[in-house]
Amino acid sequence: RQRVAMGRAMVREPAAFLMDEPLSNLDAKLRVQMRAEITSLQKQLGVTTIYVTHDQIEAMTMGDRVAVLKGGVLQQVDTPKRLYESPVNAFVAGFIGSPSMNLFEATLTGDELMSGTFAIRLQEAAFVRRPGLRSFAGRKVVFGIRPEDLYDSSLESGRKYQTIPAKVTSIEELGSEHIVHLNIDAVRVDSGDPDAVDDFGLASNAVARFEPISAVHSGSEIRLALDDAKFHFFDPETHLAI
Repeated sequence: RQRVAMGRAMVREPAAFLMDEPLSNLDAKLRVQMRAEITSLQKQLGVTTIYVTHDQIEAMTMGDRVAVLKGGVLQQVDTPKRLYESPVNAFVAGFIGSPSMNLFEATLTGDELMSGTFAIRLQEAAFVRRPGLRSFAGRKVVFGIRPEDLYDSSLESGRKYQTIPAKVTSIEELGSEHIVHLNIDAVRVDSGDPDAVDDFGLASNAVARFEPISAVHSGSEIRLALDDAKFHFFDPETHLAI
C-alpha cells in the first residue's frame, strides 16, 4: 500500500514530498527494506523530501539534515553526524543513539569529576574544547557518555582508560556485540526523552556496548573503563551543552 501511494505521488512530479511516518505500520524487516528503497528513490529523483518520524533510526539513516523537536519546539537542526557527536542539549543527546547516551550527575572538583564513591580525572583537552567547563568548578555538572565509549577493562580495548566499579545487572547477547546493563554509584539524569527510560532496567542506571568476547555475566562486579575524551557536558539546570 505504501509503495502504491508513493508511486502515485511520484507520477505527479511534485516540487517536494511530505511523508508522515510512512513506515510506522510495517514489520521490522520490511521497514528496513523500505528505508533503503525510499532513500534510493529520493536520491534518484532529487526531490526535496520532508520526512516525519518518531523513529530516530529512520531519521539518522535517511536524512541529510535532521530537525529534532520536543513538544513542538525545535531543539536542533543538523546533519546526523553532528547531532550524534555534538548535541546541543541533554534531550537531543538522549534521543539520538540507541541505546541512549548515559547521563549522570557529578561535581567538578579541580580537574576531577566526583560522583558517589569514585572520581574521574579529566584531561586538559576537555577544558580546551569546552572553555565554559571551568566555570562549573565546585558545582554540579551533568556528564554524558555513549554506550560504545564504555569498555570491559579486562579486554585489550579497555586497558588504557580510567576505570570505575560497576555491577552487571543483565546482558543482551546480540552476536556481534553485548548490550550490558550496569549499576554504578552515580545519579542518572533524565534527558527528558520518555523512550530513553526503556534502555535501562529497574536495577540498572547505565548501559554499555561490549565486544562479544567479553566474559562478564549477570551479577558480576567489574571495573568499567571509560573513554573520558568522549565525555559530553551539560548544565544541570538548563540541560544545555557546555
